[in-house]
Amino acid sequence: MSADQSSRTARRHRARWKRGGAFDEYEPEHNTHVLIEPNEDRWEWRRRIRQDPRKLVVYRVGVAVAGLFFIILGALTGPIPGPGGIPLVLLGLAVWSSEFRWAHRLMRLFRLILHRLGRWPLRQKVLLTVLAICVGLTGAYLGFVVFGVPPWMPDVIADLLRRLPGV
Repeated sequence: MSADQSSRTARRHRARWKRGGAFDEYEPEHNTHVLIEPNEDRWEWRRRIRQDPRKLVVYRVGVAVAGLFFIILGALTGPIPGPGGIPLVLLGLAVWSSEFRWAHRLMRLFRLILHRLGRWPLRQKVLLTVLAICVGLTGAYLGFVVFGVPPWMPDVIADLLRRLPGV
């Protein structure tokens, strides 16, 4: 390797580190957010919106409100049984990432984390699941100790919870 090639490689690695660190390795060649560039947008209707600054402001506010709606809805439906919380929060983040660079980078970070977790051996996944359940149950117990049993709780479950020490 020549000195010139070595120096170019070093500059590229430094630029990658400055760009955002470890999670850029998941998509190394796609650092620019394609949807931010008005000429390269794949949808004609959005390309026309991006050419008019007033329409662009209204569009970006609409995207921000729609993403916030899904995130708040995800936070509200998180404790309810069913596929609420996390998928809705990720949907809101995906809506934001279609327009905002910081949200796009955050989505890439989540993708990298999921990619890395997928490569874990089964034993590590089970250990992480058990640890998360223990932390969640401990948090719920501390909540019952501090705030008591909620009045909306069914009587059968409330009676069982009142038998716990300190509740």
